[in-house]
Amino acid sequence: MHKSIRTVFLSLALAMSVGLANTSAHAQVPPPQPVNWELQVVRDGQQIDSFSGTTNVGQARTDTHHNKVQNRVGCADQPAGDIDLQRTITISPTHASADDITLAIDAQETLQDDSTRVSPSGCKLPPVPRQVSGSHPGLVLKPGEWGQWQLIDSNPSLAYRVRASLGSSTAAQ
Repeated sequence: MHKSIRTVFLSLALAMSVGLANTSAHAQVPPPQPVNWELQVVRDGQQIDSFSGTTNVGQARTDTHHNKVQNRVGCADQPAGDIDLQRTITISPTHASADDITLAIDAQETLQDDSTRVSPSGCKLPPVPRQVSGSHPGLVLKPGEWGQWQLIDSNPSLAYRVRASLGSSTAAQ
């Protein structure tokens, strides 16, 4: 009988310790930290587009903007040659604290050359679109301050100005 009481106590103690371990494990997991962010696309010193959102640390958000451009081509300078200048940005906060916020950024851009191409006979040719992509694994920002990531140095110059701040847990998407 003494052995069975000891077994019951050991079983009860084990069940309680597992229950406490599960409770403490759940209590240690903080809710996801939302990050408010804003990204400005700057081409040759001029802002041409912007993105903004709220994303939890460890999650990602992808947005695509389209800008359909119609070019004038040929010797008669007629409208033709539509190009979809598409821009896709993916933002993923990887760390957020009161001291710094780290964002992983992926970008895909379709750019159009600003210079006019002409045929040997002097007629305008449609511009050739150019695909550009880049990935920044960890842009570290001070909360509320602007940082910059330079994608292309020249012809054209293309940079992303980025800022981020801690968000409230009810605002995350």
